[in-house]
Amino acid sequence: MSDTILIWGAGAIGGTLGAYLTRAGEDVLLVDIVEPHVEAMNRDGLVIEGPVEAFTQKVRATTPENVKGRFKRIILAVKAHHTRDAVRALMPHLAEDGTVLSAQNGLNEIVIAEEIGAAKTVGCFVNFGADWLEPGRILFGNRAAVAIGALDGKATKEVEDYHRLLSIFEPNAVLTDNIWGYLWGKLGYGAMLFATALTPASMSENLASERHFPVFHALGREVMAVAKARSVKPLGFNGFVPEAFMPGADEAAARTSVAAMAEFNRHTAKTHSGIWRDLAVRKRKTEVDAQIAIIATLAAQVGQKTPTISKLVDLIHDIEDDRREQSWSTLDLLLNP
Repeated sequence: MSDTILIWGAGAIGGTLGAYLTRAGEDVLLVDIVEPHVEAMNRDGLVIEGPVEAFTQKVRATTPENVKGRFKRIILAVKAHHTRDAVRALMPHLAEDGTVLSAQNGLNEIVIAEEIGAAKTVGCFVNFGADWLEPGRILFGNRAAVAIGALDGKATKEVEDYHRLLSIFEPNAVLTDNIWGYLWGKLGYGAMLFATALTPASMSENLASERHFPVFHALGREVMAVAKARSVKPLGFNGFVPEAFMPGADEAAARTSVAAMAEFNRHTAKTHSGIWRDLAVRKRKTEVDAQIAIIATLAAQVGQKTPTISKLVDLIHDIEDDRREQSWSTLDLLLNP
């Protein structure tokens, strides 16, 4: 049995966490499927750059097929749509009394719990800005909210230990009894960030567009209506105020929240979302089905309609498949879903 912390996925989120934890003296093994990235990390260390802090950290890294042993603490940090395959790949390395923490975007805890059980699954909310630039290099663009919690809200020694670890990276990390509230809050925020990826402009430029406020308002309202129907109490962070998008809320409150989100994203070196980067730079499939399409599925279960969410998913797919380009005119299509 190993006390090593296994971080499965060493991209923007996992790599940043791994560098900070290793630098603090924790025993960490990074796992990634991109062999040149693994080779660069083992050879030259992991380079963290950007306005928050810049340093190069010697780390240990390997590919999934070369992982040996079983681990009590595994941090999963792969893209949302790779969650199920990744969990099945890491399961042989999970100790009987081990747990998996989801340091991802979306409601991936649902998928993880289906595979290994809710008791072994720890929820995590991260909103800091980071981008994988190239093998061995990650941009850490800004600090932002981090929260950790058990799916049932109970604080266990395992959950408290994950909170200790993530507090090394983010001193203001929250130990919460409402992790689902953070995750649903992130869905509302995230839906808007997916919409900003429809144009070439930055996140802050999109959010500050008066013409497109109705788009962000509609997305926020649809997600919050589903959360309410599912008896979840979403929590706010970094400018996003869930109450401003709840059914019956005053439009002025939503305008204030969107403006605050635009201001928050104006002060980061990560000017564009990871979704935008997948579409414009890496030319690969995004997390839209795992992160956003699931909202429509969960909405249907409680009798809610999400036309703007569904249209957003279609438009992202259009760009992925080269049927549309990233442009303001593409974002315009969400004005009348």
